[in-house]
Parts: sequence; structure tokens; C-alpha cells
Amino acid sequence: MTGVDDDGLDPPAWVSSGHMNSGHTPADGAPRRRRAAPPRPEVPASVARRAAQPAQAGAPARTAINQERHRPADGADKVRQSIISRRQAERGHNRRRRRRTIIVLAIVLLPIVLLVTAGGWFLYQLNPPGDPGRRISVNIPEHTGTARIGNLLEDKGVIGSSTAFQIFTKVTRAGPFKPGVYSMREHLGVRDAVDKLKAGPFKPAEAKLVLPAGLTVDQFADRVGQLPGHSKEAFVTALRSNAVRSKYQPPEVTSLEGLLFPDAYIVKKGETDEQILSRLVAAFDQQADGAGLASGNTSGLTPYQTIIAASLIEREAKLQEDRPLIAAVIRNRLLAGKPLQIDATVCFAKGGCEKGPTKTDLEIDSPYNTYKIPGLPPTPISTVSVQSLMAAAHPADVPYLYYVLADKNGKHKFAMTEEEHNKNVEEARQKGLL
Repeated sequence: MTGVDDDGLDPPAWVSSGHMNSGHTPADGAPRRRRAAPPRPEVPASVARRAAQPAQAGAPARTAINQERHRPADGADKVRQSIISRRQAERGHNRRRRRRTIIVLAIVLLPIVLLVTAGGWFLYQLNPPGDPGRRISVNIPEHTGTARIGNLLEDKGVIGSSTAFQIFTKVTRAGPFKPGVYSMREHLGVRDAVDKLKAGPFKPAEAKLVLPAGLTVDQFADRVGQLPGHSKEAFVTALRSNAVRSKYQPPEVTSLEGLLFPDAYIVKKGETDEQILSRLVAAFDQQADGAGLASGNTSGLTPYQTIIAASLIEREAKLQEDRPLIAAVIRNRLLAGKPLQIDATVCFAKGGCEKGPTKTDLEIDSPYNTYKIPGLPPTPISTVSVQSLMAAAHPADVPYLYYVLADKNGKHKFAMTEEEHNKNVEEARQKGLL
């Protein structure tokens, strides 16, 4: 009976159904030979060692052999590493080259960008978009340079930048510009503003001249010099020419100090300095006549002396109620032969005082120093109002010989004796009035 494997399949012909050495022979009586198993390939020791190690979970058992089989030789590794290193070097070189290119472009383009930006800003300042704004007046004083004019125009809103104005005037060599009043508009722009300045100041058909009481003729000349078409120098020349005289001016007196009437005047276009001066003198003569200066007065002074006294009152009195009282002090001191000791005359002699004359100022050698020279000064020291003329012509009937400031409102305190006056002076010092 033929042997059968456990799985029911016939064994190969070369496999005996019994034991290997049972001595059975095949049915034909010839002994059977075992076929030799094919030779197995030699496995490298390293692979054998790896195969002997337990495989990782889920990994095929032949992975190590496959990896070893496909592992490149040492020479191939070196070639590949060389290629990788060369590519990395090329990429680094390319990055450095791009970086250098960007830096060079930035260096080249930055000045161009800045120049284009500055040029655009400058063109905008020359000709700003849109229509100009409201009309305004710009007064440019004498001796005003281009930089100050640019600042003034920028503050007024005529231009957007004083710097652009200064650059444009320097490049175009525009200026210097004449002082005076200019009619301009807001947001005009640098170019149009310069054109307006080149055209010269506005010349109205009429101008207003305001001359307050208490000013000197030199201060009058300052104000006349601000009128269009006039100058201080020309008006001073007219004053000194002796071509225009007042009816109250003694023959030996050449000064018109105190003989110009303070008021507001309308000066017409083309009116000369001599014509303006004639109007001021004529107005004074008319007001002095109305104050009764030509007729007798109670001061005991001549008309011209009365005008001189009126100028002292004008400079000393702050309140109308004090004018007749100060006039009385002047009259009483003249009658008593005492020096007037009026600060305003000393300030006139030195050309003006900020607060009052100092002790050194009281020693000035001048005919206008009434601390040293008795009597009235040789001429008035300022223009006078009608109120001061009336007070000088008709002083109050009081025996006062002294006065001093008593409060911040300008009220004076009067005294008959020097002792009483010194007490009033100390009180004024304690109040900070002196």
C-alpha cells in the first residue's frame, strides 16, 4: 500500500513513503535515487546577522536583505555628496549674487526716488492744485528779507512752505521786494505769490493816517512814512524846510513840534508830504483858535508858552480830571521860581524812557532838563489835544506845588508842601508805582 501524506497529496517521486532507509524499492524493482537539492546562494555575514535579529512589527523579514542589496557603494556616496555640495554652493552663490544686485539697485534707485519725491513736492508748492482761497492783505514791513517774507506768507496761508519760497526766489533771483500792503489770496502757491510781490504793494486811492496825541513829530514822520508812496525821510525833510509854518509859531522857532494836530486823516493818492504837513498845521491852528488860545487866558503865559505847557500836561496826565490840577502846579511853580522837575521833559531830552528817568538822567545837560533848568522848555515836547490846551490856558485855582502817581489807573495825588509830597512818594513806591 502506497503511503499518503497527512494532507492527502501524493509525495514527490523522489520522496519515499516510508523512512529514508527502509530498503523499499519502487514497483519496477529498480532502486530510486534522491535528487540533490539545488545549491543555495551564499548570504553575506552582515545580512545573516541582520536576518538573525528579530524583525520589527509589521516589517517584512527580507527588508534588511533588500536594503543591503540596494545600498550604493562607497564611491557612489562620494559622487552624490559631491553633487549635493556643488548644488548647495551654487544656490548660496546665487543668493549672494541676488543680494548684491538688490543692494546695488537700492543704492542707485534711492537717490532717484528721493529726487523725484523732492521734485514732486517742490512742484506742488509752486502750483498747488485747486482754486485760491479767500482774499487777504499782507503787510511787509521795511527791511524785511526774503526768509522773513516767506515765513510771513506761510503764516498767512498764502504759501505752504517758506523753504520752497526761499529756494524759488534764490534760483530765479527774485527780490528784494518792496515794503507795503499786498493783496493776496490763501493757497496761492509760491510762483503766483512771487509774481504778486514783483508787481509791488497795493496802492489804494486813499489811505488813513492816524496820529494820536502825545506823539513827537518824529513819531508822526514814522506813521506818514508807512503810507503808500511816502517815506519818513521825505516827511522829515518837509518838516525841516520851514516851508510850512503855524500862526502860533514864533519867528525865531523853526520846529513844528507841538504844532501838528493829532487826529485821523484821509490821505489821497498823489498827495505830497508838504500838502500833508499843511493839513496837519492848519488843523492845529483851527483847534487852538477854538480853545481860545489867541485871546487872553488865566495862565499868564503867551500862546506859544501855553502850547509848551499843554505838551507837558499831555505827557503827564493820565485822567482828564487831573489836567487842570497839573496845569495849576506848572503855573504855581513858575510863579514861585521853582524848577518844574517834570520827568517827561528829561525823557524827551534823552530820546525816550522805558519806565522813567534814572538819577543819572536827571543830570543830563539839556535845555529840556527841567530838573536843572528853571522855567519852561524851549519848545513843546509832543503834540497836544484840545483838552490839554484848555487846561493849560485855564489852570485850576488850587495852591498845589507837587504831584505824584497814586494808583495804577493813572490818578495823581497832589500836595502843597515838600514834606507832604515826600510822604505821597513813599506811598507810591510801596504800591510799586515808581
